[in-house]
Amino acid sequence: MIIIDRIDDGIAVLETDTGMQTVPADQMPEGARDGDVLQWVCDHYEVDAIATEERRNRILERMRKRKRGRD
Repeated sequence: MIIIDRIDDGIAVLETDTGMQTVPADQMPEGARDGDVLQWVCDHYEVDAIATEERRNRILERMRKRKRGRD
């Protein structure tokens, strides 16, 4: 799995199964943003919209559970 950790100063920092990696931001798909899940397809990155949505939903659910535990 490849996740965009952040895009800053023309560099995209990616979290991969083997660790962190940096690539030029211009290699990111149009509209890609922090937290997006990417796939390497042929010779370029593509946002995996379904995996991104599922990941965001899991994170939101964890945050809700933690908040409920504090209330």
